[in-house]
Amino acid sequence: MDNQEYVEPVPEKRPGFGKGVAAGVLITLLLVSIMAGGILLGVRAGNQRKAAKNSGEESSKKAVLEEKVEKKSGDIADLIDQYYYEEIDENALVEGMYEGMVNGLGDPYSSYFTAEEYASFNDTTTGIYYGIGAVLTQNINTKIVTILHVYPGTPAEEAGVKDGDVVVKVGEIEGDSMELSELVNHIKGEEGTKVHLELLRAGEEDHVELDVERRKIEVPTVQYQMLEGDTAFIQVSEFSNSTPEQFSEAIKEMQAQGMKSMIVDLRDNPGGVLKSVCLMLDELLPEGLLVYTEDKYGERTEYRSDAECMEIPMAVLINENSASASEIFAGAIKDYEYGTLIGTTTFGKGIVQTIIPMEDGSAVKLTMAKYFTPKGNDIHGVGISPDIELEYEYLEKDETYNPMHDNQVQKALEILQKEE
Repeated sequence: MDNQEYVEPVPEKRPGFGKGVAAGVLITLLLVSIMAGGILLGVRAGNQRKAAKNSGEESSKKAVLEEKVEKKSGDIADLIDQYYYEEIDENALVEGMYEGMVNGLGDPYSSYFTAEEYASFNDTTTGIYYGIGAVLTQNINTKIVTILHVYPGTPAEEAGVKDGDVVVKVGEIEGDSMELSELVNHIKGEEGTKVHLELLRAGEEDHVELDVERRKIEVPTVQYQMLEGDTAFIQVSEFSNSTPEQFSEAIKEMQAQGMKSMIVDLRDNPGGVLKSVCLMLDELLPEGLLVYTEDKYGERTEYRSDAECMEIPMAVLINENSASASEIFAGAIKDYEYGTLIGTTTFGKGIVQTIIPMEDGSAVKLTMAKYFTPKGNDIHGVGISPDIELEYEYLEKDETYNPMHDNQVQKALEILQKEE
Protein backbone atom coordinates (compact mmCIF):
# COMPACT_ATOMS: atom_id res chain seq x y z
CA MET A 1 0.00 0.00 0.00
CA ASP A 2 1.28 3.48 -0.82
CA ASN A 3 2.47 5.87 1.89
CA GLN A 4 1.97 3.36 4.69
CA GLU A 5 4.45 3.61 7.55
CA TYR A 6 4.98 0.75 10.00
CA VAL A 7 7.43 -0.19 12.72
CA GLU A 8 8.85 -3.65 13.40
CA PRO A 9 9.08 -5.56 15.58
CA VAL A 10 5.89 -5.25 17.62
CA PRO A 11 6.97 -4.51 21.20
CA GLU A 12 6.01 -6.65 24.14
CA LYS A 13 2.49 -6.09 25.49
CA ARG A 14 2.06 -3.69 28.37
CA PRO A 15 -0.78 -3.94 30.90
CA GLY A 16 -3.82 -1.80 30.17
CA PHE A 17 -7.57 -1.92 29.92
CA GLY A 18 -7.22 -4.44 27.02
CA LYS A 19 -9.88 -7.01 27.73
CA GLY A 20 -10.92 -5.10 30.80
CA VAL A 21 -13.75 -2.66 31.35
CA ALA A 22 -13.86 -0.85 28.00
CA ALA A 23 -13.25 -3.97 25.94
CA GLY A 24 -15.79 -5.81 28.05
CA VAL A 25 -18.40 -3.16 27.30
CA LEU A 26 -17.65 -3.36 23.58
CA ILE A 27 -17.76 -7.14 23.50
CA THR A 28 -20.88 -7.43 25.63
CA LEU A 29 -22.79 -5.00 23.45
CA LEU A 30 -21.70 -6.75 20.29
CA LEU A 31 -22.73 -10.12 21.67
CA VAL A 32 -26.08 -8.84 22.88
CA SER A 33 -26.81 -7.63 19.36
CA ILE A 34 -25.72 -10.90 17.81
CA MET A 35 -27.65 -13.08 20.24
CA ALA A 36 -30.78 -10.99 19.72
CA GLY A 37 -30.48 -11.55 16.00
CA GLY A 38 -29.37 -7.97 15.40
CA ILE A 39 -30.91 -4.62 16.27
CA LEU A 40 -33.85 -5.01 13.93
CA LEU A 41 -34.91 -8.39 15.28
CA GLY A 42 -34.28 -7.16 18.82
CA VAL A 43 -36.79 -4.37 18.28
CA ARG A 44 -39.24 -6.93 16.99
CA ALA A 45 -38.67 -9.28 19.93
CA GLY A 46 -41.95 -10.54 21.27
CA ASN A 47 -43.49 -10.78 17.82
CA GLN A 48 -43.56 -14.54 17.75
CA ARG A 49 -44.92 -14.76 14.24
CA LYS A 50 -41.82 -13.13 12.85
CA ALA A 51 -39.20 -14.63 15.18
CA ALA A 52 -36.74 -16.89 13.40
CA LYS A 53 -36.32 -20.45 14.71
CA ASN A 54 -32.66 -21.34 15.00
CA SER A 55 -31.71 -24.91 14.21
CA GLY A 56 -28.89 -26.66 16.08
CA GLU A 57 -26.56 -25.93 13.18
CA GLU A 58 -27.45 -22.22 13.23
CA SER A 59 -26.86 -22.07 16.99
CA SER A 60 -23.47 -23.67 16.51
CA LYS A 61 -22.51 -21.14 13.83
CA LYS A 62 -23.66 -18.30 16.06
CA ALA A 63 -21.54 -19.57 18.96
CA VAL A 64 -18.46 -19.65 16.70
CA LEU A 65 -19.20 -16.11 15.52
CA GLU A 66 -19.61 -14.88 19.08
CA GLU A 67 -16.26 -16.40 20.03
CA LYS A 68 -14.53 -14.74 17.05
CA VAL A 69 -16.10 -11.36 17.81
CA GLU A 70 -15.11 -11.55 21.46
CA LYS A 71 -11.50 -12.45 20.64
CA LYS A 72 -11.02 -9.87 17.91
CA SER A 73 -12.71 -7.08 19.87
CA GLY A 74 -10.45 -7.80 22.81
CA ASP A 75 -7.36 -7.87 20.58
CA ILE A 76 -8.24 -4.53 18.99
CA ALA A 77 -8.96 -2.93 22.38
CA ASP A 78 -5.62 -4.26 23.62
CA LEU A 79 -3.73 -2.82 20.64
CA ILE A 80 -5.37 0.59 21.03
CA ASP A 81 -4.51 0.70 24.71
CA GLN A 82 -0.88 -0.31 24.17
CA TYR A 83 0.12 1.61 21.08
CA TYR A 84 -2.21 4.57 20.49
CA TYR A 85 -0.05 7.65 21.03
CA GLU A 86 -2.55 9.86 22.89
CA GLU A 87 -4.92 9.53 25.82
CA ILE A 88 -7.87 7.29 25.05
CA ASP A 89 -11.46 8.47 25.42
CA GLU A 90 -13.14 5.19 26.32
CA ASN A 91 -16.62 6.65 25.87
CA ALA A 92 -15.72 7.76 22.34
CA LEU A 93 -14.55 4.22 21.57
CA VAL A 94 -17.85 2.79 22.71
CA GLU A 95 -19.88 5.40 20.80
CA GLY A 96 -17.72 4.74 17.75
CA MET A 97 -18.53 1.04 17.99
CA TYR A 98 -22.26 1.74 17.99
CA GLU A 99 -21.88 4.00 14.98
CA GLY A 100 -19.70 1.45 13.22
CA MET A 101 -22.27 -1.31 13.69
CA VAL A 102 -24.93 0.72 11.92
CA ASN A 103 -22.51 2.01 9.26
CA GLY A 104 -21.67 -1.61 8.52
CA LEU A 105 -25.09 -1.95 6.91
CA GLY A 106 -23.85 0.15 4.00
CA ASP A 107 -27.15 2.07 4.05
CA PRO A 108 -26.65 5.84 3.83
CA TYR A 109 -30.05 6.42 5.47
CA SER A 110 -29.45 4.31 8.58
CA SER A 111 -27.44 5.91 11.36
CA TYR A 112 -26.66 5.99 15.06
CA PHE A 113 -27.42 9.09 17.17
CA THR A 114 -25.66 9.88 20.41
CA ALA A 115 -27.94 11.26 23.11
CA GLU A 116 -26.93 14.82 22.13
CA GLU A 117 -27.50 14.17 18.42
CA TYR A 118 -30.89 12.58 19.07
CA ALA A 119 -32.01 15.55 21.16
CA SER A 120 -30.96 17.84 18.32
CA PHE A 121 -32.80 15.68 15.79
CA ASN A 122 -35.95 15.91 17.88
CA ASP A 123 -35.65 19.69 17.83
CA THR A 124 -35.70 19.69 14.03
CA THR A 125 -38.79 17.48 13.80
CA THR A 126 -40.77 19.47 16.37
CA GLY A 127 -40.04 22.65 14.44
CA ILE A 128 -38.62 24.63 17.39
CA TYR A 129 -34.91 24.93 18.18
CA TYR A 130 -32.11 27.38 19.03
CA GLY A 131 -30.24 28.03 15.81
CA ILE A 132 -29.93 30.36 12.84
CA GLY A 133 -33.06 29.64 10.79
CA ALA A 134 -31.81 27.83 7.71
CA VAL A 135 -32.51 24.46 6.09
CA LEU A 136 -29.37 22.52 5.13
CA THR A 137 -28.97 19.58 2.78
CA GLN A 138 -26.04 17.18 2.33
CA ASN A 139 -24.87 15.32 -0.76
CA ILE A 140 -25.01 11.71 0.36
CA ASN A 141 -21.83 10.81 -1.55
CA THR A 142 -19.55 13.84 -1.15
CA LYS A 143 -20.97 15.04 2.20
CA ILE A 144 -20.91 18.62 0.86
CA VAL A 145 -23.47 20.70 2.78
CA THR A 146 -25.52 23.39 1.06
CA ILE A 147 -27.92 26.01 2.42
CA LEU A 148 -31.18 24.90 0.87
CA HIS A 149 -33.38 27.65 2.27
CA VAL A 150 -33.04 30.66 4.57
CA TYR A 151 -36.22 31.51 6.44
CA PRO A 152 -37.28 35.16 6.39
CA GLY A 153 -36.90 37.15 9.60
CA THR A 154 -34.29 34.80 11.05
CA PRO A 155 -30.69 35.41 12.18
CA ALA A 156 -29.40 33.68 9.04
CA GLU A 157 -31.22 36.12 6.78
CA GLU A 158 -30.18 39.11 8.90
CA ALA A 159 -26.51 38.06 8.76
CA GLY A 160 -26.58 37.65 4.97
CA VAL A 161 -26.70 33.87 4.52
CA LYS A 162 -28.26 33.02 1.14
CA ASP A 163 -29.95 30.05 -0.49
CA GLY A 164 -27.38 27.99 -2.39
CA ASP A 165 -24.40 28.88 -0.18
CA VAL A 166 -22.04 25.94 0.36
CA VAL A 167 -20.88 25.45 3.95
CA VAL A 168 -17.07 25.37 3.91
CA LYS A 169 -16.58 25.60 7.67
CA VAL A 170 -18.61 25.87 10.87
CA GLY A 171 -16.13 27.49 13.23
CA GLU A 172 -13.00 25.37 12.67
CA ILE A 173 -14.94 22.31 11.51
CA GLU A 174 -14.84 21.40 7.81
CA GLY A 175 -18.35 21.37 6.37
CA ASP A 176 -17.92 18.02 4.61
CA SER A 177 -16.16 16.22 7.47
CA MET A 178 -19.18 14.65 9.18
CA GLU A 179 -22.82 13.68 8.84
CA LEU A 180 -25.27 16.56 8.51
CA SER A 181 -27.01 15.77 11.82
CA GLU A 182 -23.68 16.08 13.63
CA LEU A 183 -22.68 19.28 11.81
CA VAL A 184 -26.04 20.85 12.68
CA ASN A 185 -25.23 20.28 16.35
CA HIS A 186 -22.29 22.67 15.94
CA ILE A 187 -24.47 25.29 14.26
CA LYS A 188 -27.09 25.18 16.99
CA GLY A 189 -26.25 26.29 20.49
CA GLU A 190 -27.11 28.45 23.43
CA GLU A 191 -29.41 31.35 22.70
CA GLY A 192 -27.53 34.63 22.17
CA THR A 193 -24.21 33.03 21.24
CA LYS A 194 -22.78 33.25 17.72
CA VAL A 195 -21.58 30.71 15.20
CA HIS A 196 -18.94 31.59 12.60
CA LEU A 197 -19.72 30.34 9.09
CA GLU A 198 -17.37 30.22 6.13
CA LEU A 199 -19.38 29.93 2.93
CA LEU A 200 -18.74 29.41 -0.76
CA ARG A 201 -21.10 31.52 -2.84
CA ALA A 202 -21.65 31.45 -6.58
CA GLY A 203 -20.16 34.54 -8.24
CA GLU A 204 -17.90 35.34 -5.28
CA GLU A 205 -14.15 34.85 -5.67
CA ASP A 206 -13.41 34.71 -1.94
CA HIS A 207 -15.20 32.77 0.73
CA VAL A 208 -17.94 34.66 2.56
CA GLU A 209 -17.42 34.72 6.34
CA LEU A 210 -20.30 35.57 8.64
CA ASP A 211 -21.03 35.54 12.37
CA VAL A 212 -24.63 34.46 12.95
CA GLU A 213 -26.42 34.81 16.26
CA ARG A 214 -28.30 31.81 17.61
CA ARG A 215 -31.90 32.48 18.61
CA LYS A 216 -35.04 30.50 19.32
CA ILE A 217 -36.39 29.50 15.93
CA GLU A 218 -39.92 28.33 15.30
CA VAL A 219 -39.59 27.04 11.79
CA PRO A 220 -42.27 28.35 9.40
CA THR A 221 -42.41 25.30 7.14
CA VAL A 222 -45.45 26.64 5.27
CA GLN A 223 -45.60 30.01 3.53
CA TYR A 224 -48.50 31.21 1.43
CA GLN A 225 -49.95 34.07 -0.60
CA MET A 226 -52.75 34.70 -3.06
CA LEU A 227 -51.84 34.99 -6.73
CA GLU A 228 -53.88 36.19 -9.68
CA GLY A 229 -57.11 34.40 -10.43
CA ASP A 230 -57.67 33.67 -6.71
CA THR A 231 -55.04 30.95 -6.83
CA ALA A 232 -53.39 30.16 -3.51
CA PHE A 233 -49.62 29.59 -3.66
CA ILE A 234 -48.59 27.40 -0.72
CA GLN A 235 -44.90 26.58 -0.27
CA VAL A 236 -44.01 23.64 1.98
CA SER A 237 -40.28 23.55 2.79
CA GLU A 238 -40.30 20.33 4.87
CA PHE A 239 -42.65 18.01 6.77
CA SER A 240 -42.08 18.56 10.50
CA ASN A 241 -44.52 17.73 13.29
CA SER A 242 -45.86 21.29 13.15
CA THR A 243 -46.35 21.37 9.35
CA PRO A 244 -49.92 19.91 9.19
CA GLU A 245 -51.22 22.61 11.53
CA GLN A 246 -49.46 25.33 9.52
CA PHE A 247 -50.83 23.82 6.29
CA SER A 248 -54.40 23.83 7.67
CA GLU A 249 -54.03 27.45 8.76
CA ALA A 250 -52.79 28.40 5.29
CA ILE A 251 -55.76 26.74 3.62
CA LYS A 252 -58.24 28.42 5.99
CA GLU A 253 -56.66 31.83 5.37
CA MET A 254 -56.68 31.33 1.61
CA GLN A 255 -60.31 30.15 1.69
CA ALA A 256 -61.23 33.28 3.63
CA GLN A 257 -59.65 35.29 0.81
CA GLY A 258 -61.75 33.51 -1.82
CA MET A 259 -59.38 30.75 -3.03
CA LYS A 260 -60.59 29.07 -6.23
CA SER A 261 -57.51 26.92 -6.99
CA MET A 262 -54.25 25.94 -5.32
CA ILE A 263 -50.55 25.52 -6.15
CA VAL A 264 -48.56 23.44 -3.65
CA ASP A 265 -44.82 24.00 -4.04
CA LEU A 266 -42.71 21.00 -2.94
CA ARG A 267 -39.55 21.97 -4.83
CA ASP A 268 -36.38 21.41 -2.77
CA ASN A 269 -38.47 19.84 0.02
CA PRO A 270 -36.29 17.01 1.41
CA GLY A 271 -39.16 15.25 3.19
CA GLY A 272 -39.72 14.67 6.88
CA VAL A 273 -42.30 12.96 9.09
CA LEU A 274 -44.54 10.34 7.47
CA LYS A 275 -47.45 11.04 9.79
CA SER A 276 -47.35 14.74 8.87
CA VAL A 277 -47.63 14.24 5.12
CA CYS A 278 -50.47 11.75 5.64
CA LEU A 279 -52.41 14.26 7.78
CA MET A 280 -52.02 16.86 5.03
CA LEU A 281 -53.11 14.47 2.28
CA ASP A 282 -56.10 13.43 4.40
CA GLU A 283 -57.26 17.04 4.34
CA LEU A 284 -57.12 17.11 0.54
CA LEU A 285 -58.04 13.66 -0.78
CA PRO A 286 -61.22 11.53 -0.64
CA GLU A 287 -61.55 8.32 1.36
CA GLY A 288 -58.97 5.74 0.39
CA LEU A 289 -55.36 4.61 0.53
CA LEU A 290 -52.70 7.35 0.75
CA VAL A 291 -49.54 5.25 0.92
CA TYR A 292 -48.50 1.85 2.22
CA THR A 293 -45.27 0.33 3.45
CA GLU A 294 -43.89 -3.21 3.31
CA ASP A 295 -41.13 -4.50 5.57
CA LYS A 296 -38.67 -7.38 5.10
CA TYR A 297 -41.28 -9.85 6.27
CA GLY A 298 -43.84 -8.70 3.73
CA GLU A 299 -46.00 -7.07 6.40
CA ARG A 300 -47.99 -4.22 4.94
CA THR A 301 -48.99 -1.09 6.84
CA GLU A 302 -51.57 1.19 5.24
CA TYR A 303 -52.18 4.91 5.76
CA ARG A 304 -55.64 6.03 4.70
CA SER A 305 -57.75 9.18 4.42
CA ASP A 306 -61.35 9.71 5.48
CA ALA A 307 -64.25 10.82 3.30
CA GLU A 308 -63.81 14.56 3.88
CA CYS A 309 -61.83 16.19 1.09
CA MET A 310 -61.27 19.37 -0.91
CA GLU A 311 -62.57 19.47 -4.44
CA ILE A 312 -60.48 22.24 -5.93
CA PRO A 313 -58.21 22.50 -9.00
CA MET A 314 -54.65 21.85 -7.86
CA ALA A 315 -51.10 21.87 -9.22
CA VAL A 316 -48.05 20.51 -7.41
CA LEU A 317 -44.54 21.78 -8.22
CA ILE A 318 -41.72 19.23 -7.90
CA ASN A 319 -38.03 18.93 -8.77
CA GLU A 320 -35.04 16.63 -8.34
CA ASN A 321 -34.69 17.72 -4.68
CA SER A 322 -38.28 16.79 -3.78
CA ALA A 323 -37.73 13.64 -1.75
CA SER A 324 -39.25 11.14 0.65
CA ALA A 325 -42.43 12.63 2.20
CA SER A 326 -42.62 15.08 -0.73
CA GLU A 327 -42.81 12.10 -3.06
CA ILE A 328 -45.52 10.50 -0.93
CA PHE A 329 -47.53 13.70 -1.33
CA ALA A 330 -46.89 13.97 -5.07
CA GLY A 331 -47.47 10.24 -5.65
CA ALA A 332 -50.87 10.28 -3.96
CA ILE A 333 -52.00 13.39 -5.83
CA LYS A 334 -50.92 11.79 -9.11
CA ASP A 335 -52.51 8.41 -8.46
CA TYR A 336 -55.83 9.99 -7.48
CA GLU A 337 -55.59 12.34 -10.49
CA TYR A 338 -56.35 15.13 -8.04
CA GLY A 339 -53.89 17.60 -9.46
CA THR A 340 -51.25 18.27 -12.09
CA LEU A 341 -47.57 17.67 -11.29
CA ILE A 342 -45.29 20.27 -12.91
CA GLY A 343 -41.50 20.44 -12.95
CA THR A 344 -38.85 17.72 -13.10
CA THR A 345 -38.59 14.12 -11.84
CA THR A 346 -38.29 13.80 -8.06
CA PHE A 347 -35.32 12.42 -6.11
CA GLY A 348 -36.49 8.81 -5.80
CA LYS A 349 -36.31 7.97 -2.09
CA GLY A 350 -38.96 5.32 -1.58
CA ILE A 351 -37.80 3.88 1.72
CA VAL A 352 -38.88 4.61 5.27
CA GLN A 353 -36.64 5.08 8.28
CA THR A 354 -37.72 4.50 11.86
CA ILE A 355 -36.07 6.13 14.87
CA ILE A 356 -35.67 3.68 17.75
CA PRO A 357 -34.85 5.41 21.08
CA MET A 358 -32.44 3.67 23.47
CA GLU A 359 -32.56 3.74 27.26
CA ASP A 360 -29.55 6.07 27.56
CA GLY A 361 -31.10 8.77 25.38
CA SER A 362 -29.33 7.71 22.19
CA ALA A 363 -31.20 6.29 19.19
CA VAL A 364 -30.79 4.20 16.06
CA LYS A 365 -32.32 5.21 12.75
CA LEU A 366 -32.92 2.20 10.52
CA THR A 367 -34.40 1.75 7.08
CA MET A 368 -37.22 -0.63 7.90
CA ALA A 369 -39.53 -0.65 4.90
CA LYS A 370 -40.25 0.44 1.36
CA TYR A 371 -43.24 2.61 0.65
CA PHE A 372 -45.56 2.43 -2.32
CA THR A 373 -47.97 4.94 -3.85
CA PRO A 374 -51.72 4.15 -3.70
CA LYS A 375 -51.49 2.33 -7.05
CA GLY A 376 -48.58 0.22 -5.84
CA ASN A 377 -45.74 2.10 -7.56
CA ASP A 378 -42.25 1.58 -6.09
CA ILE A 379 -40.43 4.85 -6.78
CA HIS A 380 -37.15 4.13 -4.97
CA GLY A 381 -34.24 5.05 -7.22
CA VAL A 382 -36.71 6.10 -9.92
CA GLY A 383 -38.63 9.09 -8.63
CA ILE A 384 -41.99 10.46 -9.74
CA SER A 385 -42.28 11.96 -13.20
CA PRO A 386 -44.27 15.17 -13.57
CA ASP A 387 -47.35 15.36 -15.77
CA ILE A 388 -45.77 18.41 -17.39
CA GLU A 389 -41.97 18.33 -17.71
CA LEU A 390 -40.62 21.86 -17.34
CA GLU A 391 -37.14 22.96 -16.26
CA TYR A 392 -37.10 25.84 -13.80
CA GLU A 393 -36.35 29.32 -15.11
CA TYR A 394 -36.65 32.61 -13.28
CA LEU A 395 -37.73 35.24 -15.77
CA GLU A 396 -36.63 38.45 -14.05
CA LYS A 397 -33.73 39.76 -11.94
CA ASP A 398 -35.63 40.61 -8.78
CA GLU A 399 -33.72 40.98 -5.53
CA THR A 400 -36.36 38.91 -3.76
CA TYR A 401 -38.30 35.94 -5.13
CA ASN A 402 -41.55 36.77 -6.92
CA PRO A 403 -43.63 33.72 -7.86
CA MET A 404 -45.14 35.59 -10.80
CA HIS A 405 -41.69 35.58 -12.45
CA ASP A 406 -41.28 31.81 -11.94
CA ASN A 407 -41.94 29.91 -15.18
CA GLN A 408 -43.22 26.80 -13.37
CA VAL A 409 -45.68 28.87 -11.34
CA GLN A 410 -46.80 30.57 -14.55
CA LYS A 411 -47.42 27.18 -16.17
CA ALA A 412 -49.42 26.07 -13.11
CA LEU A 413 -51.58 29.22 -13.31
CA GLU A 414 -52.18 28.58 -16.99
CA ILE A 415 -53.28 24.98 -16.35
CA LEU A 416 -55.50 25.89 -13.39
CA GLN A 417 -57.29 28.67 -15.25
CA LYS A 418 -58.29 26.13 -17.91
CA GLU A 419 -59.72 23.80 -15.23
CA GLU A 420 -61.87 26.40 -13.47
